[in-house]
Amino acid sequence: MMLRRTHLAIGLASAFYFIPRVNSKIIFLVAVIISTMLPDLDRGMNFFKLDFWTGKNPGPGHRGFLHSYTICILIALFLAFVYPILALPFFLGYSLHLFADSFTVKGIRPFWPLRIISSGKITTGGKVEAVIFFVFLLIDVFLVVFWFV
Repeated sequence: MMLRRTHLAIGLASAFYFIPRVNSKIIFLVAVIISTMLPDLDRGMNFFKLDFWTGKNPGPGHRGFLHSYTICILIALFLAFVYPILALPFFLGYSLHLFADSFTVKGIRPFWPLRIISSGKITTGGKVEAVIFFVFLLIDVFLVVFWFV
């Protein structure tokens, strides 16, 4: 798992990139930010004894079905039919969270319920993640200045 700040920096960079191209800028930005954080909801689910749903592999209670493109695509499709304005920002924020976590040592199960794990070498809170965070923070600042100033 990457740190929350890294996920937010990546999500904001993607939102700021697309903002000039969307009609409902505030809805788009808020939806990207919220959806960027949604996969980590499973971190608190052990309190409610929902291990069965969150999955025990690759870790107890975390990175189960919420950390999969299976769920991301299903929810995005649902939103496309029910509330289309949220489909793209949801997919963007959620999928970038998954993509970032797939490079960590713990990895994700991208196609849950299959047990295939996609992982990398980035350690949560390590130096490489700090560099990633800093680079995306600079991109965020650049895009805000470029588009909004």
